[in-house]
Amino acid sequence: MFLTLKLLSNRHPSFIARTVFVKNNNVDDACRLLNRILGKEGILEQFRLTRYYEKHLQTRRRINHEKCKAIYNEDMERKIKFVLRKNRHEPFPGCH
Repeated sequence: MFLTLKLLSNRHPSFIARTVFVKNNNVDDACRLLNRILGKEGILEQFRLTRYYEKHLQTRRRINHEKCKAIYNEDMERKIKFVLRKNRHEPFPGCH
């Protein structure tokens, strides 16, 4: 049994090759896998944003929020990587 999504094939050509094999008639696991693939590729997010009309004010606010969130996440990721570094010669660089 195959489970494919043909609804978005004309809008998203990269999605045409997405076919999920269903093992032992376990459709729930196949749908979870398909949803995970759609989520990683951003198709669900694009569908959610284009479902209703968004006013210009809301669009600007959303875009500015996404920019600020991306900057914050980048800084936090850099800080976390710095704190979690292991096996350094000097565990606290700059402190003598």
